Amino acid sequence: MVLSKTASQSDVSIHSTFASRYVRDSLPRFKMAENSIPKDAAFQIINDELMLDGNPRLNLASFVTTWMEPECDKLIMDSINKNYVDMDEYPVTTELQNRCVNMIAHLFNAPLGDSEAAIGVGTVGSSEAIMLAGLAFKRKWQNKRKAEGKPYDKPNIVTGANVQVCWEKFARYFEVELKEVKLTEGYYIMDPVKAVEMVDENTICVAAILGSTLNGEFEDVKLLNDLLIEKNKETGWDTPIHVDAASGGFIAPFLYPELEWDFRLPMVKSINVSGHKYGLVYAGIGWVIWRSKEDLPEELIFHINYLGADQPTFTLNFSKGSSQVIAQYYQLIRLGYEGYRNVMENCHGNAMVLKEGLEKTGYFNIVSKDEGVPLVAFSLKDNSRHDEFEISEMLRRFGWIVPAYTMPADAQHITVLRVVVREDFSRTLAERLVMDISKVIHELDTLPARVKAKLSILCTEENGKNGSVLKKTEIETQREITDVWKKFVLQRKAGKNKVC
Repeated sequence: MVLSKTASQSDVSIHSTFASRYVRDSLPRFKMAENSIPKDAAFQIINDELMLDGNPRLNLASFVTTWMEPECDKLIMDSINKNYVDMDEYPVTTELQNRCVNMIAHLFNAPLGDSEAAIGVGTVGSSEAIMLAGLAFKRKWQNKRKAEGKPYDKPNIVTGANVQVCWEKFARYFEVELKEVKLTEGYYIMDPVKAVEMVDENTICVAAILGSTLNGEFEDVKLLNDLLIEKNKETGWDTPIHVDAASGGFIAPFLYPELEWDFRLPMVKSINVSGHKYGLVYAGIGWVIWRSKEDLPEELIFHINYLGADQPTFTLNFSKGSSQVIAQYYQLIRLGYEGYRNVMENCHGNAMVLKEGLEKTGYFNIVSKDEGVPLVAFSLKDNSRHDEFEISEMLRRFGWIVPAYTMPADAQHITVLRVVVREDFSRTLAERLVMDISKVIHELDTLPARVKAKLSILCTEENGKNGSVLKKTEIETQREITDVWKKFVLQRKAGKNKVC
C-alpha cells in the first residue's frame, strides 16, 4: 500500500513563490508587517524589484569599482561578518590594515626609515578620510594659535570651487570657513597663484585635488608647494597642503611616476585616497596617510579597552566591516606594481579611444585632459536645438548612465557630459558607447525642437491684427504640442521617419 499526502494550504514550502499569495498581496513599505513570509518569497520579491536598478557596470557616472575577481569576492563574503573595530578578536585583519597603510605610504613616497611604521588609517571612504585630515589640521592650528596667545575661533581652508561635496560637509559640520578659488571657462581646476593669495593667518591648510571630479584634471601641487614655501617665509606662517587624491592617488604613481604631487613635496602633510575607486575595491574603503607622527595630534586618538585590549582608534565611524580592508590587501599583493600599471594603462588607452570616437562625430568639444584620471568630459558644440541633459536621458534607453551637469561658479554656463573609464570598461564598450551616442544625436535631430522652444513659438502669434501679438490659452498651446507629437509618432510607425 502506497502512502500519500495531500499538501495543505499552509504547507507553503512546496509551492512556487509565483503560485503563492505573496505575489498578489501588497508588501509593506513604511510599516513592518504583522506576519512573517517565507524566505524564498522575501528573496524573490526583493530581487524582482532590484531588477529595475541600473546595471552598475554601465553606470559611467561613478568612479567606484564595480568588478572584482571571483577569488576576492569569496574573501569578501567569508569575512563579511567580521567587525573591523574589534582588533583583539581579529588581529590578522588589523595586521592586514597596517600592511595596506604602509604599502600606500611608500607608494606616496612618505619619508620613512626601513623599519619605521607609517601613520595612517583605513576609512569608509575618502569623505571620512578628509574629515579626519581636516580635524588634524584644525587641531594643530588651534594648538599653535593658543600657544601664541592668538584667536583660534575662525579657521579656514582654501580650495578650488571644483572640490567634491565632502569638503563642504567638513567645513559646515566642523565650523571651518571654506574659501573657494572660482573657476573660469577653459580652466576648471584651482589656480595655485590665486589660492596662495587667499591664504591668511587663519588658513589651516590648502586642499589640492589630484583628479578633479569635474574633468579628471590634476592640480599643480608642485607649484602650489613652491608658492606656499615663499609665502610662509615672508609671513612666518606654516600653512600646509592636504592632497585629496581620492581618484588620482592610485593612478599617478603608475602612469606619471615623475610627477611630484605627494610627500616628496615638503608642504604636503597628509593625503587621502579612495581604495574603492582606482584602488580597485568595491565601495566602502578609503585611506588617509600622514607625513609623520607630528602631523597627527595625539589628543585626537582614542584608546579603548572594553573589547579585550588597548586599541587606539581615530575614526568617525566605530563599527565597520572588515571585508573591504581584506579586499584592498588582496588587490595590492595580487596585482603588485606591474598589475596596477597595466590596469591604469588600459583605462587610459580606452579613454583615448572614447575621446577620439567622440571627436570624429564632429558634435562635441572635449573638456577633459589627456593627463589625469581616465575619463572623458565633453560638451556639445551647438546646444541651440538639443542639450547635454537630453543626451544623458536618451542614453538610458541603451542602459548607459552618463551624467550631465553644469560647472561650478564662475563657469556655471558650461554644461558637460562625463564618462568615467574604469577597469571593467573595455575598448569594445567604448566603441559601442560612441555608436549609441551617435544614434542618440541623429534621433534628437529628427525630433521636434525642445518643448520649451516649442512653447515660446506656440504661445505667441505674430499674425494678429495690426501686427499685434495674440497669446494662446494654455489649453490651446497644449493641444498643439500634443498634435505635433502625435504626427511624429504616426510617421515613425509608418516608416517615414526612420533613424539610422
